[in-house]
Amino acid sequence: MYRSHRNGELRLTDANKEVTLCGWVQKSRDLGGMTFVDLRDRYGITQLVFNTETNEELCKQARSLGREYVIQISGIVKERSSKNANIPTGDIEIEITKLDILNESKTPPFTIEDKTDGGDELRMKYRYLDLRRNPVKENLILRHKIGLATRNFMNNLEFLEIETPFLIKSTPEGARDFVVPSRMNGGQFYALPQSPQTFKQLLMVSGYDRYFQIVKCFRDEDLRADRQPEFTQIDCEMAFVEQEDILQTFEGLIKNLFAEVLKVELPEVERMTYADAMKNYGSDKPDIRFGMKFNYITELVKGKDFKIFDEAEDIIAITVKGGNSLTRKQIDKITDYVKTPQVGAKGLIYCRVNEDGSYKSSVDKFYNQEELAKWVDTCNAKPGDLIMVLSGDTTKVQSQMNDLRLHMGDMMELRDGKVFAPLWVLDFPLLEWDEDSERFHAMHHPFTSPKKEDFELLNTNPGAVRANAYDLVINGVEIGGGSIRIHDKEVQSRMFDLLGFTKEEAETQFGFLMNAFEYGAPPHGGIAFGFDRICSIFGGSESIRDYIAFPKNNSGRDVMIDAPANVDEAQLEELGLKFKNMNIS
Repeated sequence: MYRSHRNGELRLTDANKEVTLCGWVQKSRDLGGMTFVDLRDRYGITQLVFNTETNEELCKQARSLGREYVIQISGIVKERSSKNANIPTGDIEIEITKLDILNESKTPPFTIEDKTDGGDELRMKYRYLDLRRNPVKENLILRHKIGLATRNFMNNLEFLEIETPFLIKSTPEGARDFVVPSRMNGGQFYALPQSPQTFKQLLMVSGYDRYFQIVKCFRDEDLRADRQPEFTQIDCEMAFVEQEDILQTFEGLIKNLFAEVLKVELPEVERMTYADAMKNYGSDKPDIRFGMKFNYITELVKGKDFKIFDEAEDIIAITVKGGNSLTRKQIDKITDYVKTPQVGAKGLIYCRVNEDGSYKSSVDKFYNQEELAKWVDTCNAKPGDLIMVLSGDTTKVQSQMNDLRLHMGDMMELRDGKVFAPLWVLDFPLLEWDEDSERFHAMHHPFTSPKKEDFELLNTNPGAVRANAYDLVINGVEIGGGSIRIHDKEVQSRMFDLLGFTKEEAETQFGFLMNAFEYGAPPHGGIAFGFDRICSIFGGSESIRDYIAFPKNNSGRDVMIDAPANVDEAQLEELGLKFKNMNIS
């Protein structure tokens, strides 16, 4: 056999054992009469020692070893005279009796160490080398543990993991599909699934009342830190349930994952309606680890000849606890931030609450101390605090204040990555009106059920209908979302009407589902969690790429294998995709 032990497991209790190890050369140190080599594998590092006094030829071999050479050694476990408390094997070393070079290595383009000198693109190009580094390895181990804990929890609740197809039909709703041409059905295309939504609903019709799947999904959309063109979901569905059953079950899953993987007891999951989330935080995924709830001071500040306020639909203020300590230079930088294109505010108004009970604002010309005192009272500000104010159209200023609130949370160090604040956001709007297409779109997807008490509004005021939908948010990140589904054919048909589908379009796209509803569809609902996002939250990172073995870059490219790429002209012709003037290399 190649090895008797792995590089992370030998201890002082193994002293004087004869062992065989394999791995990669992390680094070597030539001290004249002695040569030390750190041997690494997935499990850890073991120090090897070569002594010229006992075997000069072996020492000469050791000096020829380069970084990342793959070697096999045999030797005797010895107690180290100079111990290393930073690694589990730091009490021992191996006195080498035999060395075999299994494969040589070119000098790596960056150092294979915890803190590397390689930039993102370089490490992505040589991802197979980056995967040897401890931080990346630990991220993938974390991902494995979360997946294993998920399967164990779901199995204990009698959920079945059932695979659904990857080659399906393209649908017009949601993000753009990746399409796959069919050779055997010329001119026709499959799509890669954005989620297994309709299939898991069909499984409920089939009687498999508890389904889950850790599944790859695909969306051809613009990328950012928490998005990839291919991503993984924990996809779940249950039959004969109401919303409360879903919330209790999957609150249990998330609490179990935190307990099993992080050894953290998650606090009770708060609940908040979508309307309250938007009103108080300007976001449907608020970070509730800190305060700074919105205060609407519109009626207090209008009519004082300050044009910016007088022309605004709404004026919103937040209180930054201890914010009076911020310097004018710091406030100027914050003002520059809110005026950036990504935030879009025209400016920032502020009011300092001084320790002596006086107030100093950036609009003292328009508001006296008595009027500022009303601001302070409404915003529940105390001496030493700072009130920040933005104004404008309600929807826009809510969004801008959300950005400012999160920015101040970071600046005041209130967003502790070791603190977890979970939240259910409930009662989303069922539909949202799109001005460009002049029609309604589903806020979640076309199969989301309206709340029972809003059913009548489908015919009179569809824009006011609330969805029986829910999102699970942790620390301002949406990690999961779902809904109770429509299981009645007539209600589903009405939903398609509201979304602008003709009868023919609805039949073409979703006739198979509508037909299934005629054969005894049970009440059902479910949820899908972003598996990659859960991993990043558990690992304390903002980027999901860190937890994917072979991710794409921000342009959707795999720079390691150089994909996407052109394909052979003959292959295109076989697929019926050969067009005149097509630029093919």
